[in-house]
Amino acid sequence: MSTTSRTTSGRPPRADGDDQDLGAAGSQLSTAPQEEAPGLPSLGAIGWVRWFWRQLTSMRVALLLLLLLSLGAIPGSLIPQDGIDAAKAEEFRQSHDILAPVYDKLGLFHVYSSVWFSAIYILLFVSLIGCIVPRTWQFVGQLRGRPPGAPRRLNRLPAYTTWRTGAEPEEIREAARALLKKRHFRAHTVGDAVAAEKGYLREAGNLAFHIALIVMLVAFAWGQLFKYEGNKLILEGDGFSNTLTQYDDFKSGNLFDQDQLDPFSFSLKDFRGTYEPTGPNRGTPRVYEARVSYSEGAYGAEKTKTIEVNQPLEVDGSKVYLVSHGYAPVLTVKDAKGDVVMDKEAVALLPLDSNVTSSGAVKVMDGYRNAKGEKEQLGFNAFFLPTYGGKGSTMLSTFPALMNPMLALSAYHGDLGVDAGFPQSIYQLDKTNLKEFKDSDGKLFKKQLKVGETMPLPNGAGSVTFDGIQEWAGFQVTQQPASGWALGGAVVAVLGLAGSLFIQRRRVWVRAVRGTDGVTVVEMAGLGRSESAKVPEELGDLAGILYEQAPETPDTPDAPDTPDAPKPDAPKNDDATPDSPDTTHVVPAEGAEK
Repeated sequence: MSTTSRTTSGRPPRADGDDQDLGAAGSQLSTAPQEEAPGLPSLGAIGWVRWFWRQLTSMRVALLLLLLLSLGAIPGSLIPQDGIDAAKAEEFRQSHDILAPVYDKLGLFHVYSSVWFSAIYILLFVSLIGCIVPRTWQFVGQLRGRPPGAPRRLNRLPAYTTWRTGAEPEEIREAARALLKKRHFRAHTVGDAVAAEKGYLREAGNLAFHIALIVMLVAFAWGQLFKYEGNKLILEGDGFSNTLTQYDDFKSGNLFDQDQLDPFSFSLKDFRGTYEPTGPNRGTPRVYEARVSYSEGAYGAEKTKTIEVNQPLEVDGSKVYLVSHGYAPVLTVKDAKGDVVMDKEAVALLPLDSNVTSSGAVKVMDGYRNAKGEKEQLGFNAFFLPTYGGKGSTMLSTFPALMNPMLALSAYHGDLGVDAGFPQSIYQLDKTNLKEFKDSDGKLFKKQLKVGETMPLPNGAGSVTFDGIQEWAGFQVTQQPASGWALGGAVVAVLGLAGSLFIQRRRVWVRAVRGTDGVTVVEMAGLGRSESAKVPEELGDLAGILYEQAPETPDTPDAPDTPDAPKPDAPKNDDATPDSPDTTHVVPAEGAEK
């Protein structure tokens, strides 16, 4: 009569008696450091240093530091930063008398360069390095080593199956080793059993994830320290050279040197924009591009390039993006004698909405004399609509293209304040020392002009002619060092995290020994690092294949021949038995993953 024995256990392996070697069977399934028994560190400075180092390089502290870093970045996105927009930061200070001093003391106006944010950043960096270095050496040692030998009692492992066969033990072991290697296990024979292990890429993914985090941190820090970013508004036909004085505004990292600016120049040939004329997307750009000619270095050959949104011009390590577009009315200003003091000069205005309703200031700083022959300066508040809705409509453009352009001017005279030694915006008038031109009703003198129309100033003070319209484009020149490293680190981090989550590390042992009756007894057992590993299913599949090569043998000579005896079932828990009420339990590794 033939018998097929199958035993599974929901009890965790024990380390007493015959099962003392089960601890070795489940050892080194992870590179995480072993948890020590709780207790105070040894007295003395060295003991405290060792305790602090263990805490810093632990998973819980690393997660806490990562959480603090994320929370610390929130004020940087909500509160205006000095290094990003100094004007908004100053405006916030002036409008918040109580909060502003508190924010200054906490460094909330320069979060990313503050002491506390840098401390969190550096501690996280040290924590990751302190975790990775020992685990890397341990993982290399595991790769160079071999899976541990089989425990003395395989039936104490979570997944187990056994049967008797007439094949020789050596044949069983050789077949098992070949089968396991075919399934990409690392297998070798130890005594009377074959030991195999699979899933090393789990730890490789875990280490790759941590290393990628370090690469991202270094790349982020390097980029912030050496980056630069500048903006320049260029009229059609005008040019730009990549020097610090050419920028309208410029900001850079703390370690950036202006000598590191890439030598290149470009000029704006023309801007072309077309827009959806009808429908729900009316006014949405269809074509939005700037044609430029550029040259690299002082004597580089001139080349042509069309810059579009998200398709920048790349020169050495710098990128030139097209970020904005607007209009510049062309004006001619004459004084009281009829002498030209501004000859067909384009004055760029800033857009206020998606239909390019624009505003700005016109400043005549030199050469003007009033009706009395006195030197003065002229200032005009300008409001421009590329598509005016007509008389009685609101002062808002109805379309971004030049379909019915209109320019509204209001006039002032006096001192513009440009010679006072204080910086001021070219798009705003400082009216402190300016006087209004008055109309016949004693109100501020203002007028709406079509292209070609002239606005005479009151009392023969001169005139302003609206000669035409010129377009301009806004460009942003940036250099972000190590951005490629940051992107590569992010990709590797995602792949490493996926590997550490979905790859399961497990071990399988196959023992084949001759029994007292001369019949070979085959035992197979498996052990996974976590309960999510499907070790019983995999072990059942392997046992079924090995059973084909070494089928079951009857227990007694008088038993009928059973060539079609059933294969051993896939190992699983027998929860209905009183001896194993628990679910399948996998031997825990040395410590939790970091």
